[in-house]
Amino acid sequence: MKFGPIAAACLSLALSSVAFAQTTMKISISTAQNSHQGVAIDTFAKEVEKRTGGRYKVQTFYNGSLGGERESIEAVQLGTQELAFSSTGPVPNFVPETKILDVPFLFRDKAHARAVLDGPIGQDLLTKFDAKGFKALAWAENGFRHMTNSKRDVKAPEDLKGLKMRTMENPVHIAAYKGFGIITTPMAFPEVFTALQQGTVDGQENPLPVIISAKFDQVQKHLSLTGHVYSPCIFLMNKASFDKLSAADKTAFLEAAKEGTKANRARVDEDDAKGVADLRAKGMTVIDNVDKAKFVTALAPVNAQFEKEFGKANLDKIRDYK
Repeated sequence: MKFGPIAAACLSLALSSVAFAQTTMKISISTAQNSHQGVAIDTFAKEVEKRTGGRYKVQTFYNGSLGGERESIEAVQLGTQELAFSSTGPVPNFVPETKILDVPFLFRDKAHARAVLDGPIGQDLLTKFDAKGFKALAWAENGFRHMTNSKRDVKAPEDLKGLKMRTMENPVHIAAYKGFGIITTPMAFPEVFTALQQGTVDGQENPLPVIISAKFDQVQKHLSLTGHVYSPCIFLMNKASFDKLSAADKTAFLEAAKEGTKANRARVDEDDAKGVADLRAKGMTVIDNVDKAKFVTALAPVNAQFEKEFGKANLDKIRDYK
């Protein structure tokens, strides 16, 4: 059968539109592209496109360009944004069961934290997101949080008293830091650099990968490797958007998130390994001989409160997980 030139052109256009039919989704982070979080969403986006044969494309947004973490999570819950990658800072405001992960000194090290999140405890927590309008695709990592400030070296808990510190919008963190005598100032991440620069707050606390990628060395002099809280990250998707996917595409998104997590954790390891030397070279004073036992003791009253709230057995189940 022969087609006239117009018919042939129309057929060609129709075939090409079928071939390139593509659903575009957005995912955002509050940190820079060149960061452990940027690596996570870049890898995820690439894997989604590859695993769905290009039928789904994930647009990536960095540096809080679509809003801070809380705003992005709200947008995913409402369905105005399909995906977000966030630290767990604001997550308990949406899924209260996750608050337990933010208890200070709960995890021994990264291997322990990863084992908990990838095991039954972490996987059960992922299911708690469903009823809140989310599909939690995978746990990833922010890292162990450390303290920086512009005023003084922090070697012991008493050195923190009276420091005005930016905290995440997280009730567990706020309660713990008040226990150290810190004047807590909850603030969305995109506002932090300017607040430090202008002296609105004296300091902040974040994992090394965040401190490095945010260039906090430019506005902070003192870093103390307190490792006081392990900070997970999470891939979140709007539940309705996930439910519309075919079974094969659901698997593709879940597997893409796992690959994003692998890349993310590898970058955290890399940043942790070289971060202290890099920050010292940039002029920061780094206190790496912090007496963690003193910090744990200082939080005894707050920990008693956490044991009452979460149940000592639940906390011990995480602490003792092998």
